[in-house]
Amino acid sequence: MDDHDGSAAARSLHERRMRQGWRIAGRKIGFTNRSLWPLYGVYQPIWGFVYRETLIRAENGRASVELTGLAQPRIEPEVCFGLKRPPRSSDPDELLDCLEWVAHAIELVQCTLPGWKGVTVANSTAENGLHGRLVLGTPRALPRGLCEALPRMELTLKRGSTVVDRGQGENVLGSPLLALAHLVDLKVGLEAGELITTGTLTDAHPVAPGERWSTEIRGLEIDGLQVEFR
Repeated sequence: MDDHDGSAAARSLHERRMRQGWRIAGRKIGFTNRSLWPLYGVYQPIWGFVYRETLIRAENGRASVELTGLAQPRIEPEVCFGLKRPPRSSDPDELLDCLEWVAHAIELVQCTLPGWKGVTVANSTAENGLHGRLVLGTPRALPRGLCEALPRMELTLKRGSTVVDRGQGENVLGSPLLALAHLVDLKVGLEAGELITTGTLTDAHPVAPGERWSTEIRGLEIDGLQVEFR
């Protein structure tokens, strides 16, 4: 499978879902954490659709997520934006002016390749950017100094009481805002009201039913999440 094949497969999957009545909620950007590129052998970002059928809104920072139907699911803590209008350019000031809110999100990614081995841009694109579910935290109004705070924000990821990983905003192409800029430059036809989740701040870690995971965030005025898998 080459990149053309991957894009054609993704387009076919999306069209079939739309015929089945699925509804677009927004987009996900993947492989924006450059520290992970050598681990997976993918050296550029990808993107896919988030659907209302794959979106879970956390209540009071908590969510229960069904893993049935996901292939080898892994957890990815991210920063998510809401668009009030489509950006006309990838200029940071223009992007900020287009944003309605910022939130924390946890994406559940999946992969049909055994052991996540042999991942490529093409097969990741074909699988809708590896998207499985998106848990969306409480949207917050844009705080002052958001552009400066995003690269410096810090996140801790826990399974139960055990710290599994730590990350920061600059891991994501230098800033989650720059990840959005990358997507805008691809001219994928963003629309007002879409959410954009910008890629994992940490590595993607396997999850299983019965586990409880949580995140803590410092340096940015958004709330962490607690997720129980079943």
